[in-house]
Amino acid sequence: METQPNLFEPFKLNRQLLNAIEDAGYTEPTPIQQQAIPLAMAGHDVLGIAQTGTGKTAAFVLPLLMKVKYAQGEHPRALILAPTRELVMQIAKAATELSSHTDIRIVALYGGIGPKSQIEAVRQGVDILVSTPQRFLDIYLKGEITLKQIQTMVLDEADKMLDMGFMPQIRRILEVIPRKRQNLLFSATFQEKVEKFSHEFLEFPMRVEVTPQATTAEMVTQSLYEVPNFLTKIHLLEWLLTKSEELNRVLIFTRSKENADNVYKFLLRKVVGEEDIRVIHANKGQNTRINAMEAFKEGSVRVLVATDVASRGIDVTEVSHVINFDVPLIYEDYVHRIGRTGRANHTGEAITFLTPPDEYHIKNIEGLIRQEIPRKRLPEGLDVVSTPFVENQDHLREIDQQRRHEDPTFQGAFHEKKKPPRTFSPPKRDARKKNPAKRRTRR
Repeated sequence: METQPNLFEPFKLNRQLLNAIEDAGYTEPTPIQQQAIPLAMAGHDVLGIAQTGTGKTAAFVLPLLMKVKYAQGEHPRALILAPTRELVMQIAKAATELSSHTDIRIVALYGGIGPKSQIEAVRQGVDILVSTPQRFLDIYLKGEITLKQIQTMVLDEADKMLDMGFMPQIRRILEVIPRKRQNLLFSATFQEKVEKFSHEFLEFPMRVEVTPQATTAEMVTQSLYEVPNFLTKIHLLEWLLTKSEELNRVLIFTRSKENADNVYKFLLRKVVGEEDIRVIHANKGQNTRINAMEAFKEGSVRVLVATDVASRGIDVTEVSHVINFDVPLIYEDYVHRIGRTGRANHTGEAITFLTPPDEYHIKNIEGLIRQEIPRKRLPEGLDVVSTPFVENQDHLREIDQQRRHEDPTFQGAFHEKKKPPRTFSPPKRDARKKNPAKRRTRR
C-alpha cells in the first residue's frame, strides 16, 4: 500500500518532529501553520492574527522545537506566556506531544496550586517554559529561574492577556529577559491596544493574518433568541437540551460565577444527571477544573457550564453547540466563545440569549464580526414568564446607562434628581418674648 506523503516535510523539520506529527494525526498544515512556520523558522519576529481553533499552537510550537532541538543545560531557552492556566496546560500538552521523539524538557507554570512541585521541576532542568505571567514572576522573584539563555519569547492570546490586565506583569518580564531574542505574538483579534503593544514588543515583524480580524469561524452557524428575563432564559435552555438530540456536547457560557452555579444547579435538578454535567469558574479548585475539562473532552460529560476564564483553555474538536446564556461584555470574547465549536473542520452551532439591555452589546458585536446574527422565534409552548419588578428596574437602569454613554446629555428615568433649593425661613420666636408685660402679669 502506497504511503501518503507528509505534507509537513517542505518545512524542513527534523525526522523526530515529523514522526511526532504523524503520531498526532496531523495530515496537512492549516493556513496559519502554512504561513507562520517558515517565517518563524527563518528567525523573523511574527505577528499572527488567527482565531482559536485554527491550529496556531502548532504554528509556534513546531518552529520552537526545531530551534531548541534537544535538551541542553539547566536553564530555559524559550518562554511561552498565555493568559490562563487552562491555556498553559493545553500548550504544554501540545508541545509535549510534538516533542515526544526528543528529550526536550517542557515545564508548565500556573496558579491555583502551590509552586513547590513546579519549582522542583524547574530545578531539574528545563528547555521550554510555558507559563501564566504572574506565576512566572512569582517563581522568578524567588530566584528559581535563570533567564540569560532565553532566545525566543512567545505571547499567545495577547488580546485576552491585555484584557485581563496582565500588562504590568508583561512589562516586568520584558525588563529582565535578554533583549536579543526572537518574538512571536499571536492574537485572535487585532484591537487597538494589541496593535500598540505589538509595536513595542516586536521588531520588524512579518504579519500573518489567515482570516479578517475578529471574524467568526465559517463552520459555525450563529443565532439569537430574544428573551425578556433570566427565568425565561432558564426555561429556553431546558427546552433546547430536552427537545433536541443534536445538542450532544454543549458548552454554556455565563457572565458570572453566580450565574454559572445557578444554571448548573437548575440543569442538574431538572434536565441532566450528575454524570452528564460539570461547572468550572474561578472559584473552583484546580483539580476540579482539570477533571471537568478532561471529562468533557473525552465525551463522558454532555454539558459544561463555564465562565470566560475557561473560554481559551478548552480544545475539544467535537463541541456540537456553544450557548451564550449571557452576552459577553468584552465583545472579543464572543469570538473566542463560539470558536470553541466548529473546530478542525467540524460544523457547530452558537446560540445566544439576549435580554433587552443586551441589544446594545449585540449591535457592537455584530459590528465587530462584520455580520448580522440571525434571530429565531422562541419555541411554541415555551414558558415565557413576566419580568419581576426588580429585574425590570435593573434592565431600565442599564439601558439608561448605555444611552448616557452614547449621549452624555441624556437624562433617563434613573438620573440623579436635583434637590429643590432650600428656602430660608426665620425661626419661630417664643410668643412670650413678644409681650414681656404679659409674662410679668402671669407671675
